[in-house]
Amino acid sequence: MFEMILNPEFFFSVFRITAPILFAALAAVICEKAGISNIGLEGTMMISALFGSLFAYYFSSWLIGLLVAIVTGILVSLLMGFFAFQLKTNVILTGTAINMIGSGGTIFLVKIITGITEGKQFTSTTSFITKELQIPNIHIPGLQSIPFIGPIFSGHNLLTYIAFILVALTWVLLYRTSLGLNIRSVGENPNAASSVGVSVKKIKYITMVIAGVFCGLGGAFMSMYYAAGWSLDMVAGRGFIALAAQAMGAGEPVGAMFAAMIFGLAQALGIKISATGIDSNLVSPIPYLITIIGLVIFAVHEIRKAKRSHSKEALQEVINQ
Repeated sequence: MFEMILNPEFFFSVFRITAPILFAALAAVICEKAGISNIGLEGTMMISALFGSLFAYYFSSWLIGLLVAIVTGILVSLLMGFFAFQLKTNVILTGTAINMIGSGGTIFLVKIITGITEGKQFTSTTSFITKELQIPNIHIPGLQSIPFIGPIFSGHNLLTYIAFILVALTWVLLYRTSLGLNIRSVGENPNAASSVGVSVKKIKYITMVIAGVFCGLGGAFMSMYYAAGWSLDMVAGRGFIALAAQAMGAGEPVGAMFAAMIFGLAQALGIKISATGIDSNLVSPIPYLITIIGLVIFAVHEIRKAKRSHSKEALQEVINQ
């Protein structure tokens, strides 16, 4: 077991598996900062993955596919925002509807657009996403020649590097820009933000656009690199795992990154274990069990934190009296 884990290939796979979860987790973080419970991440990624792979195939360009996936993520997020902010529908129900469209609606679109039946998938064997249409890998000169370290950090897909770079950029956006200040103020107290001239609705729409970009990147990663095609429910719960990562990371970009890496580690470990011959049905629940355990630990920590805060406030009141 240790020989399987303590090698560059395993750690390389951890970063590769973490990337799509991290994209969605960052989307969840920025939405939560604006006071939006965006549970439609899964469906947004699914729809983005579909249109990204379709346009990459029809235009024979991974770059066009990537751009279309991002635009699709933005449009789906704006649609969700329109129903939630303009029509005043429940944001949770709206996100659920997006997820349902992402799961069942995409199959309908596939059949309408391509005529392919449900039993088939967009894979390299059907010539939809060939090697030339996949988002390329990046080999970092000098780094790849370093023993053990090089094979871990060099040779990743372009979007894997972008995912981790976005962690820093998201932190800068939230804590070093006026837009980030407005996003946080709207999430903490929308009435106070509105009283000083901040357009609450505008900030929420901007937040949804940014989240749509992140989900579009995650969807493109899934269909144009990770799975090299499109298939039913290919996102496989990563949008929901990302919500757990956001919660476990205390709603912060860096915390969400480490939580996403825990889930990536769990999935990579599950793949390694199943390769030994153990029934995959016993291994596949590992990431979801990690999700539940992580959320329980986070909930217990938050309860204790709230109790300590309440005790301090009570003690302060006694001292003041």
